[in-house]
Amino acid sequence: MKTISLFVLCIALIVNNVSAQEGKVIAKKAGDRIEFREGKNLITSYVFSEYEKYPFFFPVNGPSKANVTSMRNTMYPHHSSLFFGCDKVNGGNYWQEGIERGQILSLRADILESGEEKATIENECIWTRPGADAPIKDKRIISVSVPSENKYIIDFEITMEMLMDVTILKTNHSLFSGRMDMDLAVINGGTLVNAEGKSGEKDTFGKRSPWMDYHGNRMGQTEGMAILQHPSNDWYPAPWFTRDYGFFSPTPMYWPENGEKTMLEKGEKIHLRYRVIIHSGDHIAADIAGEFEKYKME
Repeated sequence: MKTISLFVLCIALIVNNVSAQEGKVIAKKAGDRIEFREGKNLITSYVFSEYEKYPFFFPVNGPSKANVTSMRNTMYPHHSSLFFGCDKVNGGNYWQEGIERGQILSLRADILESGEEKATIENECIWTRPGADAPIKDKRIISVSVPSENKYIIDFEITMEMLMDVTILKTNHSLFSGRMDMDLAVINGGTLVNAEGKSGEKDTFGKRSPWMDYHGNRMGQTEGMAILQHPSNDWYPAPWFTRDYGFFSPTPMYWPENGEKTMLEKGEKIHLRYRVIIHSGDHIAADIAGEFEKYKME
């Protein structure tokens, strides 16, 4: 009887420990990346290797434990899952392949908070290329949380400081971007929809909207990813560059206010906030509209 009682006690302790860890997110460095986990479940990894073009998130796993984004897609290999970059910055390219053309290089990545309802890191980067002074440095605050078993949240906050006068020529390759897994793309039966209910590349391209959601069905269930722009952002709400093959990005750089370029002065700071929601169901089941209402008050 004592053996049985001890066994039951051990099981109860294990169950209680697992229950206590639900919703708690752990951030842990693993070489040139920081992994975010809820228990044993990997939510995402933030990769900041010196051999990569820029830091990015991969994988970005949904509640089904399958990755919702695409990495090194053969059609456009410069789309690295979920990332931040920009082309045509003072003659440099901080987006497409080729580190020699420009690179957003991580200087440090520190874990600020771990083991609670959210895990938070800070990442400092410099925009650099051979033979040229660095035009921009940035600081990123990244938090990951699990509000429910059907939603994961990545909060991405970036402050860009101009180290010199900066000119960004008109480009579709700019700022915060997501590249969906091909199974979820519109061309394979997925749905791309904005806050106004417009869907698909044709009706969302160039349209200003506070958020967009990309979702599709695979393995018998629907899941996807939404990107929300915070109202405090410069250029809010930025118009969206969208593609039915799986790409979406809120960017003003393809529709610059000053004609063919965006000009920023030395010392100027640009502050941008985005919320990424990886979710089960479509945008209605995930209540992305309601999630935005909460986000804009934060």
